[in-house]
Parts: sequence; structure tokens; C-alpha cells
Amino acid sequence: MSKQNIAQQVKSAFPWLIMILMSSVTFVGILSELMPSGVLPLMMNDLNISEVQTGNLVGYYAIASAIFAIPLISMTMQFNRKYLLMILLGGFAVSNIISGLVYDYTIIIVLRIIGGICAGVMWPMIAAYGMRLVDEDNHGKAIAVIMAGTTLGISIGMPIMTAIGNDYGWRTEFIGLGGFIILIASVSFFALPSIPGEKLTKGSSPFALLKIPAVLLVLLLTLLGVIAHYGVYVYITSLVDEIQLAGGVESALLFFGIGSLISVLLAIKYTDKHLRLLTVLMFVLLIISMVIFLMFGGTKGMGHFAFFLWGLSFGPLVTLLQAAVSRQVETAKDVATSVQSSVFNLSIMIASSVAGLLLGIYSPMSLVYFAIALSIPGMVIAFFSKKTLG
Repeated sequence: MSKQNIAQQVKSAFPWLIMILMSSVTFVGILSELMPSGVLPLMMNDLNISEVQTGNLVGYYAIASAIFAIPLISMTMQFNRKYLLMILLGGFAVSNIISGLVYDYTIIIVLRIIGGICAGVMWPMIAAYGMRLVDEDNHGKAIAVIMAGTTLGISIGMPIMTAIGNDYGWRTEFIGLGGFIILIASVSFFALPSIPGEKLTKGSSPFALLKIPAVLLVLLLTLLGVIAHYGVYVYITSLVDEIQLAGGVESALLFFGIGSLISVLLAIKYTDKHLRLLTVLMFVLLIISMVIFLMFGGTKGMGHFAFFLWGLSFGPLVTLLQAAVSRQVETAKDVATSVQSSVFNLSIMIASSVAGLLLGIYSPMSLVYFAIALSIPGMVIAFFSKKTLG
């Protein structure tokens, strides 16, 4: 079958089943990254390591994702998209299963770095892969459905995996996830269409993309939005303690998760037609939720409402920013989304570091002020970016 026939066959109607299958890939991708954070004490005791060393199991994974995304996406541009995804899923599975079987901390770190490298390639490439399976009018919808897996992973997957780890041991949790990834890879092998790679040219290189003003504008919005959100999210337990939220962090995450799920559904429906409006609203809702924490956080019910609004703002973050950067280029969308993905990961690291410093000097409310200070310019820039965001 020719390339044109493949494209026509898939693009004739929105391929919901294929997009949901791709969403399951991002679901296991976010679980692979965050899983150790839910079972830190268990891993500390079993491997006889410190809390910092256990935290590094997430940190090194994220650093590997940020460092290797751009060069490896450029190197693998010509690979068939389906077979490249099979290799990446194999890397995730091996990383998790062997981590659950070995007892040497150094080997587990190496395996986590392998997982991080696979993630660095997977996040940008799967969004671009999905966009090539639909008409241009549905690009935002495709990204929204695919990236919904990350929201589901954080709001539903993590509590389930953490419960499995606490009840049956962290090793069972890791091996179980590895087995689930093999299952997804098997279904993907038969269900996903084969799409050839693209040739990397001077015009589609990462350096060429960084010369496009509209791409730089989206990267600036990424920096502001991600640091604003994650600066508070990383230390969510400190905020919960500060406002003495009824029900504790579990209650906060429940309302946050409900908000996130609702906004993901809205993003699926409206991203293609209302990207600029949704981006502005993302910053507006973040500001409103943070102001509620400042002024009414201790009032009964208001803290929970603020977490719900914050979830509404947080849910479509990845979708909106990847849709925005992919709009700025005609070809090599993988490279564009890899540059955006690297800035995203870098922003999380900056957020964690700066927020940690603020928390060491001031109260947790300083993080709320920090988020507002970044969101206001983000909101203004998004509002005036008519040409870039449409």
C-alpha cells in the first residue's frame, strides 16, 4: 500500500481507537517516570539508600529525558514511526522489569536513565506520529487525546500503582508495569499504521527552528506556564499543610484530578479552534486559584475549590503547548515538539530548584506568589499572540 493510501485510509475519519491506544503509551510513560515517588520509603528500606538517592531515581530519569530528546529525535527522524515506537516501548519494559529484579542501586540508576532516554524520544515523537494520522484541522484534537494519558496517569494510574506497591511490594509494581507495557506494545504492533520517517534538512533542524520568532514565543510560554505550575505542584504537600486543608493531600489531589480530567475533555473538543483562548484561560485560572489560596485558603471548602480550578488550568498544559509549537512548522513536527519537550523538562527542573530555595527562606505561600508573578506575563503574552496561536 502506498504512503498516500495509508494516509487517506486513516485520515478519512478521526481514528479514536488508534488515538486511545497511543494515549495508553503516554499513560505508561508518565507512570514509568513518577512511580518511584509513590514508594520512596519501600525502596529506601529495600535497597538501603538515602531519601536523596531514592529521589534521584526520578531526577536522573527527567534529566536524561531533557538532555537526549533533541539529539535523538534528530537522529531517528528517518526511522519508521511504528517501529521506533516498538523499540521505545521495549526500552520502557526492560527498564522497569529489570529494575524490579536487581538489588544494585547503580544498575537501577542506569536502567532509569535508559527509561529516561526512551521517554525523551517518545514524548515528542508520539504527538507528531498522531498528527500525521489525521487532517490538519484535527491536529490539536489528536494531541489532546494522546496526551490525556498523562493526566489519567497522574490522577488515576499513580494512586493505583502506589497501592499495588504498598500491598505487594515495589518490585511487583515495577515488574507489573513492565508486563503491561509489553501488552500495549503487542497490541500496537498489530493495530498502529506504519508511517515512514522524514528526512532531516537544514531547515528542519533544531537550530533552524530556534530562529523562528513564533517558536521562541511558544517556548517562552512553556517556560512561564510550566515553572508557574510545577513550582507549586512539586511542593503540594507543603501548601496543603499551610492552609490546613480538610482531608489532606489525598483530598487536594482528588479535586485537582477531577479538574484536570474535565479540562482534558474540553481540550480534546476545542484546542483546534480556540487554542489562544484556552491558553489565556489556562493562565487566568491558575491566577484565580492561587489568589483563592492566598485570600481564602483556610476557609472551609474554598481550598478544595481552588485545587479544582488549578486542576482545570493544569490538565491541558502539555496539549496546548505542543499544539502551539506544532502549528509553527509544516514538516519535522517531531523536532519542533522535541525542542518544546526539552524546554518543558528543563522548566520542571528550574521550578523544583527555585521553589525549593523559596521554601527554605519563606513560607509555602511564597510559591503561590511566585506562580502568580509568572502567570501574569504568560496571560498577557498569550492574549496578544493572535498570529502565533490563531
